[in-house]
Amino acid sequence: MNAPADPPVPAAGGAALTHFDARGEAHMVDVGAKAATHRVASAEGFISMQPATFALVAGGQAKKGDAIAVARIAAIQGAKRTAELVPLCHPVPITRVAVDFELDEAASRVRCVAQVETVGVTGVEMEALTAVQVGLLTVYDMCKAVDRGMVMHGIRVLEKRGGKSGDWVAPER
Repeated sequence: MNAPADPPVPAAGGAALTHFDARGEAHMVDVGAKAATHRVASAEGFISMQPATFALVAGGQAKKGDAIAVARIAAIQGAKRTAELVPLCHPVPITRVAVDFELDEAASRVRCVAQVETVGVTGVEMEALTAVQVGLLTVYDMCKAVDRGMVMHGIRVLEKRGGKSGDWVAPER
């Protein structure tokens, strides 16, 4: 068994991959010595679809019901279950999850934005990303009977605040 003090493996450009020990084996990062601070992360993603499918989503008329309402609940649930889905994520005591959907009729796409907060020793970027992806997967599931060609894309962290590494904001696209 590796000692918890093994240094992380350097990656290209000198950054360290913290989920690998000195031998290159995956491990869960020790966050025990970190201070609990208020941390916030937000993420976004899109699902593009045929215009007729978009009309069903916008009207709340997908075969299985209001896709956006169901996707919002699914996204929140996804944030809460991230540590069960991503093997090396720590369970995080989430204090808030907010999920919004924006309908873009001109592009026949739906944008999902999730913001997750905690007071803890590790950030919530993974929880925000998982919320977005699960929300978009739910839209797909709700509408796949009429449009199996929907595409999820552009999933990314928009910003993170708090913690030792400080704040970070994604560059504009």
